[in-house]
Amino acid sequence: MSEQAMDLRRSAQIMRRHKFLIGTATVLGLLAGAAYSVLHPPALTSTASVVLPQAAQSTLLPGATGPDGYMATQIVIASSDPVLSGALASLRPAPPLQALRSAVQVKSPTPNILSISAEGTSAAQAEARANAVAASYVAYITSAHNAFGPVSAHVLNQATSATGGTVIFRVIFPVLGAVLGALLGIIAALAISRGDRRLFRRDEIANSIGIPVLASFPVGHPADAAGWARLLEDYKPGDLYGWRLRHALQQLGMAGVSGPSGRDGGSSSLAVVSLSSDPRALALGPQLAVYAAALGIPTALVIGPHEDTTAAATLRTACAAPLPESSGRSSHLRVAVSDRADAGGPRNAVLTVVVTVVDGGTPQVAGTPGTTATVIGVSAGVATAEQLARVATSAAADGRQIAGILVADPEPTDRTTGRIPQPPRPPQHRSPAPPLRGTTTGIGTTTEIRR
Repeated sequence: MSEQAMDLRRSAQIMRRHKFLIGTATVLGLLAGAAYSVLHPPALTSTASVVLPQAAQSTLLPGATGPDGYMATQIVIASSDPVLSGALASLRPAPPLQALRSAVQVKSPTPNILSISAEGTSAAQAEARANAVAASYVAYITSAHNAFGPVSAHVLNQATSATGGTVIFRVIFPVLGAVLGALLGIIAALAISRGDRRLFRRDEIANSIGIPVLASFPVGHPADAAGWARLLEDYKPGDLYGWRLRHALQQLGMAGVSGPSGRDGGSSSLAVVSLSSDPRALALGPQLAVYAAALGIPTALVIGPHEDTTAAATLRTACAAPLPESSGRSSHLRVAVSDRADAGGPRNAVLTVVVTVVDGGTPQVAGTPGTTATVIGVSAGVATAEQLARVATSAAADGRQIAGILVADPEPTDRTTGRIPQPPRPPQHRSPAPPLRGTTTGIGTTTEIRR
């Protein structure tokens, strides 16, 4: 049951990730069903009644006897080609004779009444066809030129209303189309996920390269320099995510986090390395710097050199612009832009956060500024294990050690932590205690312990 529950939970997560695909397929199915109901409308039926005299042998078909034979004869006459051809003359537009024959049905509910029913795509069309056939039948049967002689007959009730499942028909096909579209969308989402190598959950991200997730929190998505400027001025993580950021800085041993005096009055620096193919992760470093400045820590945010200059172009523009007088940015935060690998923050900064972007295919961490600690910033559902491994390998080749991972925009349904379990310590074997040696005296036994 637990495995089945995990499969259902995973399937639900996959459908949530591909909700746009499933929603699009559902809408397309709904539109297809609605189009079908419009192009193939339901048939409406309208009925006219004709009253006849009692059965007469002179109006029977060969082999027919009695009242039943009489009405059977009238049913055949009412649906014959002469009657239907006469009805076509009064219909506009006139359908083909075969189409009219398929749309007309004649019955005898009583021994002397014929009901002539006709189908149509609209109520007016169904009523016009039923009335035209009834009138043509009465004209034909009362004429002296018909094969059975004139018969007294007249229209009892004209067709004045039509019945049919119009509303149900117009609703059921769009609903069926939406359901079918949703099922196709779900099947497509499950099929796509089988080949999807992106990492969504914190545990998946951490286990991919064996480095723990230090913190995960939502990030802003500025689209221009003005948006980045607002983020640097107004970002407030809230209590929960603020605590996660503080805890991450403490785990990294960043100066100034544990207290106002810092770490022996020293300073520290942190590089937040993200991929150029992951624009959301770019906000991790700036938000971390803004939060540290809000704690009262003199913080410098340095936008270092990037392999992809367009990945952080708007952020570089916002940080390079002069600070307006009305800015609400913390006085403890300084920003700088540098294209040198030895970039550093102001000398009075206790904490320096360096934002660097590397190429996901061939990352070159060696070309980024050196810092006392390095973390990888990644968004949930963007990077693959191979991309993270390349970044970690490039950092190791430069003599750096990745201290942790920051995750941007974690999935709401992700209940994992991203912590790497520590291997159990081997049991410590104690050396055997020295033997106890006893000596015998005249009074009793004395035990001498030698160590």
